[in-house]
Amino acid sequence: MAKIDIRKVEKAYGTNKVIHGVDLAIENGEFVVILGPSGCGKSTLLRMIAGLEAISGGEIAIGGTVVNQLEPRERGCAMVFQNYALYPHFTVAENIGYALKVAGVKKDERLRRVREVAKTVGLEEYLDRKPNQLSGGQRQRVAMGRAMIREPKVFLFDEPLSNLDAKLRVQMRIEIRRLHQRLAATSVFVTHDQVEAMTLADRIVVMNKGIVEQVGAPSDVYDKPASLFVAEFIGSPPMNIMDALVIGPDSVVVGDMVLRAPVPSGLAKGAPVIVGIRPEHVVARPGSADASLPVEFVEKLGTAQLLHGALHGRPFVVQMPPDAPTQSVAALDVRLPSERLHFFDPATGRRLGAGPDVAPKRPEPLLSAA
Repeated sequence: MAKIDIRKVEKAYGTNKVIHGVDLAIENGEFVVILGPSGCGKSTLLRMIAGLEAISGGEIAIGGTVVNQLEPRERGCAMVFQNYALYPHFTVAENIGYALKVAGVKKDERLRRVREVAKTVGLEEYLDRKPNQLSGGQRQRVAMGRAMIREPKVFLFDEPLSNLDAKLRVQMRIEIRRLHQRLAATSVFVTHDQVEAMTLADRIVVMNKGIVEQVGAPSDVYDKPASLFVAEFIGSPPMNIMDALVIGPDSVVVGDMVLRAPVPSGLAKGAPVIVGIRPEHVVARPGSADASLPVEFVEKLGTAQLLHGALHGRPFVVQMPPDAPTQSVAALDVRLPSERLHFFDPATGRRLGAGPDVAPKRPEPLLSAA
């Protein structure tokens, strides 16, 4: 295990800066997921930790040693790539043990360690096979075994599940998490998939355009997003967003809809503000509603139903239980609980105020058919 310290790290290609002064501390044995859309700089940051990309500014320390000038092989990291990067003419055993062979480890010791690693990743029965005789999930386990056998201080994962189908991704997520619990090695995992981030991470680092938007536990990032970007990126479906005006210390107006909620301090009457609420936190109940949502269509997901519509020019989604009678619903009376509202600065996109408290479980929603 080793702590990773990233201090004011920058990366530029000519005059184009793609990483802007990232500061991040990853503790011994922690599993950190770097999450963001394509082009946000997450893989570049991972490659700078590994030594595969030069650092334009700042420094990276692994286990207390600054590694800016060290070669990748000197950093104590093992990397698992998206495309597996296996030798096609080697067997599984030869792929896993290749690093030990290069290091001059004797054959008997090498085979013993290969068998141990193969048992850990569930490949004992496949040691004599070539990569083209394996499934995608098995090839990814070979790549993980090859990284493990080096007994690295740090594991680096660069979108390792992107090439797998949905069922295999779920299986491999579970296996990666179990592997981390057994080995307790410091791990950094890059992905654009928020489900992978939420299920794997001790902490999530959300990146956008080369900057870190938020660092926190999955529950913190979901429940109290630090910016409008995080609010809309995390969550499926994403948070509902509305343009509002402050009309008092405890109320805002969205179109002709007045919402009663404590307004973050410093916002004067008439100030613009962005209000957000998660689809699952919207209460559907006739007679005590803030608005009527015209329902355009319903998505049935098995575990839930998503009712899609629009409020005051913005898309709006309500999440309902799977057994709610939504088939003939043309309009839905909705209430937006004040304790579930999020406020954001429309100029900077940053969060305003402390954020919503954890509310008690809401009652079963009632539907209004029109």
